[in-house]
Amino acid sequence: MTDTGRRVPRRTPPESRPARYPTLARAEAAASRLARLHPDRCRLREAGRSRGGRPLLLLSVDAGERAVLVVGGPHPNEPVGVAAALRLAGKVLDRPPRPGASWHVLLCLDPDGAALNEGWLDGPLTAVRHYEHFYRPAFEEQPELLPAADAGRAPMPESLVLTGLIDELRPVLQCSLHGVDFGGAFVQLTRPVPGLTERFARSVARGGIPLDVDSYDAVGWASPAPGTYLMPAPGVAGVQALPDRPELSTWSYAGRHGGVTAVLEVPMWAVDAVGDGGRHPDVGPAVAAAAARLRERTGRLSALLPLVPPHARRAVGGSLLRTAEFNLGVCPPLADEWLADWCGRPLSVSRVTAARIVAERIPLRVASVLLRLLADTGGPAVEAGREQARAIVAAGLDGLRRLGARWVPVETQVAHQTRAVLAAADCLLP
Repeated sequence: MTDTGRRVPRRTPPESRPARYPTLARAEAAASRLARLHPDRCRLREAGRSRGGRPLLLLSVDAGERAVLVVGGPHPNEPVGVAAALRLAGKVLDRPPRPGASWHVLLCLDPDGAALNEGWLDGPLTAVRHYEHFYRPAFEEQPELLPAADAGRAPMPESLVLTGLIDELRPVLQCSLHGVDFGGAFVQLTRPVPGLTERFARSVARGGIPLDVDSYDAVGWASPAPGTYLMPAPGVAGVQALPDRPELSTWSYAGRHGGVTAVLEVPMWAVDAVGDGGRHPDVGPAVAAAAARLRERTGRLSALLPLVPPHARRAVGGSLLRTAEFNLGVCPPLADEWLADWCGRPLSVSRVTAARIVAERIPLRVASVLLRLLADTGGPAVEAGREQARAIVAAGLDGLRRLGARWVPVETQVAHQTRAVLAAADCLLP
């Protein structure tokens, strides 16, 4: 049944209804099957190539002028986006064509990054294994973020593919399919979409997922409804320590053609406290403890960087080392910001929980990447360094368990993201 309860025929292949995340190769094969099964409505083409030469595939359904562009896999450590993009295409094909509308599904925006995470997908989907295979690029290597005019660097090939598609399709709606590793669901919009917040909240409740009511990714942003955030105008600050400028993004780029972008987030592991908008009873000590933990662990990890041997520093073009260095670089300013701006004022349980999650998550990510970089190196100093990194991984996972983190089944994640995209399209398309 659809979100409104209307029965529709079920013709979608089983591959489009995954109980687990598909690898990129399996998603591409399933997309090819959809195109073969529906030649009258469906087309599959290569929209461009990644830096590593991998194809970026676009699956288009129907040929109306009012386009919806769906971006899967913008962050490689968030595999739900690829699964949901594939599911969405199947859902659209299960329905009669919407007059005047077309759907365009970019299966994966960062296939090079996805390849560095895929070791997790074919085994048990545990947190331990997730971080054993963890990779998320530094900000400058994330294709949805565009360089400033004075940055001295060109956009990534993947970024140019996406902006080229936006220019070609002029989408009424762009949906970027993201996932947080720990937390709750929320949506970020480049402008209000009447009717979406209510349907988004109903979808979250249907999945038993917490709605993130004070999201760390949207500090300082307007929030017209719980779990919905509006991207700020240029120059409006969010989290000061993070070099994140939404106006320099492919999300905002769609606005030059009058389109609206919805960035849809769903957690792999839910932490119910992010849904608590009530006042935290003891902000200062809780935030100070999170800041101290962040400082202490990143200090220990920074001391391990000299142990990374030259061959590992060059591995996969140096991207693993750059992601470790980037994350270590933002941690001290984050801790400073919390101590200076957060400890002395009332905050919600959701916001304090977000700080506690970040204090566990960033060192956990860095320690996991360092273990990959040190995997092929011997010697007492390196082994001692690996033990340090393993201890930080264990401590981070234990801290997140103590926050009540619980696994959200893949089917639940994918179903929510699919419902959210369809709801946004219903709100914007006649």
